[in-house]
Amino acid sequence: MASSLTTLTDEARIALDTFAGRAAGLFSTRSLRLGVTGLSRAGKTVFISALVHNLVHGGRLPLFEAQKSGRIARAFLEHQPDDAVPRFEYEDHVAALVNERTWPDSTRAVSELRLTIEYESASAWNRMFSAGKLSVDIVDYPGEWLLDLPLLGKSFADFSREAFEMAELPVRADLSAQWRSLAAEAAPDADADEMTARRLAESFAAYLKACKADERALSTLPPGRFLMPGDLEGSPALTFAPLPAPEGKAPRAGSLAAMMERRYEAYKTHVVKPFFRDHVTRLDRQIVLIDALQALNSGPAAMADLERAATEILACFRPGRGNVLSDLFSRRIDRILVAATKADHLHHESHDRLQAIVRRLADRAIARANFTGAAVDVVAMAAVRATREGTVKQGKETLPVIIGTPLEGERIDGEVFDGKTETAIFPGDLPDNINAVFEQADAQLQRSPPEPPVRFVRFRPPKLERTAEGVTLSLPHIRLDRALQFLIGDQLA
Repeated sequence: MASSLTTLTDEARIALDTFAGRAAGLFSTRSLRLGVTGLSRAGKTVFISALVHNLVHGGRLPLFEAQKSGRIARAFLEHQPDDAVPRFEYEDHVAALVNERTWPDSTRAVSELRLTIEYESASAWNRMFSAGKLSVDIVDYPGEWLLDLPLLGKSFADFSREAFEMAELPVRADLSAQWRSLAAEAAPDADADEMTARRLAESFAAYLKACKADERALSTLPPGRFLMPGDLEGSPALTFAPLPAPEGKAPRAGSLAAMMERRYEAYKTHVVKPFFRDHVTRLDRQIVLIDALQALNSGPAAMADLERAATEILACFRPGRGNVLSDLFSRRIDRILVAATKADHLHHESHDRLQAIVRRLADRAIARANFTGAAVDVVAMAAVRATREGTVKQGKETLPVIIGTPLEGERIDGEVFDGKTETAIFPGDLPDNINAVFEQADAQLQRSPPEPPVRFVRFRPPKLERTAEGVTLSLPHIRLDRALQFLIGDQLA
């Protein structure tokens, strides 16, 4: 799909930008651009903060070969090369995690951070010709914005038709009722009216936000800026909404439908295309973070919607391996990691099942997106481990539990937690038969989910251990080292 998102003019500009970047980097440190994305609350900010903290502070990373073998001399932050992109606020996020034991604010826009690693190559040949230095430019961006990219290949009529079809699904119908009622009352051929457009846009945005809430945990919710408007809030580019399809005729000039169509096209031109051209097409590697536990807790319809979102996300990337000549003019993503986050909310006995569920989801999404050309792997991980494991006796039965401090206000079985008390929780087990998860999701029959397979509560970040000298240790994790090995390990060989 990625090729259908651009015109020849777009491709020419991308090629020129890539060539200029390659030329400027000929005499500088070798660099790799790593994209980090995922849908809301999947843990993008926490992942980047933990990755950098563990590398800078020499964390425990036994599956990250360069660290395990002692070949990394040091890792440190440098000034990022893109002056027009906000810097990822690493220091603030780590202070929130370590000092305040609160989760940092979620990703709201594109940001970037440059981490430079000095290392010794494992190969004597490489040591002769390589400086042993790699700069990893970490690009953080909301997955909701990525889901806008398919809009580039859709007309306003296509967008409107699909929006109404989605809104009428059982899991969305009650949430979209007010907006659909307003849209039905609107007269697309009537004169354009700013207040009508505003009411429709606000009602449509409220419906999308309700779909995103924890109770439904839906994922496919374009346009993404309706959820995260940033500095575009209130602008005409965000004051539009789908309209019922006219009967086979172009909208009349000056009509409400013509206004909505024009603003939709402006959104694509001034918001979506620059994001794709300036950020997505410049990536070398990519990690897609997925909160599958929230979708599992919310029922089959949420799982089906998560798979739909994963399909659209993967279809937007430019996969493949280049050669010396093609790499001068085009970047291709040659490795993508799909990571199921919050594995620390389950006992390790269920980690393999979580990973199998996300692998099945990724395989189906890859097949549906017709995605080929890049190595894809899947991992169940927790960038910051907020719990530890234990067992409790319940009658004659011994139950595996996770132990941590639930966030204030979290509840389970009628108990409300105060945010201070450490608690042992039996989270439940994921189903042995993962096929059943997808069979139910394909049916999309239920709006109200059955009893969830796991009892999901959110925990505070852990209290970090200190050495005898009072030095704070690095952030604990689950399989962050495996993620690092897949994403950048080959670059440090």
